Amino acid sequence: MAELATIARPYAEALFKAQAADLSGAASWLDELAAIAQNTQLLEFAESPKVSDAQLFDLISGVVKTALPEEGQNYLRLVIENRRLVAVPEIAQQFRALKNAQSGTADATVFSAFPIDATALADLSSTLEKRFARKLHLRVEIDASLIGGIRVVVGDEVLDTSVKTRLEQMKAALTA
Repeated sequence: MAELATIARPYAEALFKAQAADLSGAASWLDELAAIAQNTQLLEFAESPKVSDAQLFDLISGVVKTALPEEGQNYLRLVIENRRLVAVPEIAQQFRALKNAQSGTADATVFSAFPIDATALADLSSTLEKRFARKLHLRVEIDASLIGGIRVVVGDEVLDTSVKTRLEQMKAALTA
């Protein structure tokens, strides 16, 4: 994983500098390319020596929901020519980190045992923004194994108030 991060860093930094005028637009098409690049069948197809760069470019650009701008097309060609398609999800993640650092925000994943309605999510968002002292872009994932409560991951920080964790802490305390 560290090797992939090392490979992705120069691509993310170069894209960040080149797209400084429209970081949000670049983030949207980069996220879409990252989602496509996670497909294992596509990666296997890309590794085939019988597949040309042009064929791979045509396939990926045909799958993209919205037409790629010229910058996105150039980026995709560069990644394909350098055989770095597998690194696109990591590039997108590092690009988002650079974008967030510039704007003083962060991506946060909220794991919940149950779906969270819009008003509760808004309240949770304001509370978490105070706790982490920055604006957060929340994404909610359902994890029934938590039993109850939430687990929030912001970068390398974790706030875990789940029932599962509390039970594990009680178990450790009782068996110690």
